[in-house]
Amino acid sequence: MRVLVTGTGGAPGFDLARHLIRLGCQVIAADANPLACGLVLAGVTPCLLPSSDDPDFGARLLDVCRRLRPEALISTIEWELPVLIAQREALAALGVRTWLPDAGTVTVTGDKAAFHSALTARGIPTPATWLPHQLDTAAVPGPFVVKPRRGHGTQNVHVCRTRAQAAVLCELVPDPVVQEHILGQEFTADCLVDRTGNASVILRHRLLVKAGLSVVGRTFHDDEAADLVKRTLDAVGMIGPCCVQGFQCAYGGVTVTEVNARFAGGFPLAVAAGAALVEQTLNGLLELPVDHTRLAYTPDVCLTKCFETVATGAWPPPPLHGLTEPAEGAS
Repeated sequence: MRVLVTGTGGAPGFDLARHLIRLGCQVIAADANPLACGLVLAGVTPCLLPSSDDPDFGARLLDVCRRLRPEALISTIEWELPVLIAQREALAALGVRTWLPDAGTVTVTGDKAAFHSALTARGIPTPATWLPHQLDTAAVPGPFVVKPRRGHGTQNVHVCRTRAQAAVLCELVPDPVVQEHILGQEFTADCLVDRTGNASVILRHRLLVKAGLSVVGRTFHDDEAADLVKRTLDAVGMIGPCCVQGFQCAYGGVTVTEVNARFAGGFPLAVAAGAALVEQTLNGLLELPVDHTRLAYTPDVCLTKCFETVATGAWPPPPLHGLTEPAEGAS
């Protein structure tokens, strides 16, 4: 299969592209940054696309698909999803298979206030969340986490002790929300939800996190956490490959903090533990049955990620497909 993977400058996209190559796929590696590491990965066809907030993103993507003829597209950038959903029929007309959640699901999972409302309506534990004007009504005195309402990773995320500190941070963080600070063991669930809504869940503890990426993790089994993850996926209407983050709380119980409609940066640990996550995702893309027995995994498997040298060579790097270079002398 010839697969277009977007966001190959980040950990999910880079590792996904590399895993697809190992499976024998032809990979078109795309990113908005011409210096992205995935574009120099051995064996890929490198492709430069605009960022998802560029008005030309959708048209450029379709142009690339016409020229490079991928059979499937897997995005690892959440902000691309609204455009991809809007272009789903156009992509299908070009022979490009996608496996995308509904627009409503993307809206709920991308908005922390809406996500909190969706989960609490279903009785699913999640951190208490307030908008800035609701801070005075917060039922806890602190500590708090102030973060962008529609942010990702650890960008502009701050922990503080008091309401007064949280109020100041709300002036500094763009479009903020305030959440209670949860203590406990953080985990990620690598998930695959088939077209009937049946989900497989691979749980791993986030033992060491840098810049929002789990760089040391260990798989584990926990029925309560797995059940809560499945309830969360059902509550937001998720489908396809995705990941859920939460905590095994220090005071007991489990709480869910977010859902991402993409592969997680640490998904190679799920693969190392025995789950055929990428292969079964390809089955889903082809509208074949997902074999959930192939998504079983072994607990207490540990994985450590580190920096590595991907490629060396003369400058400039090989030419990229996608964006047209401006003519000489053009501004």
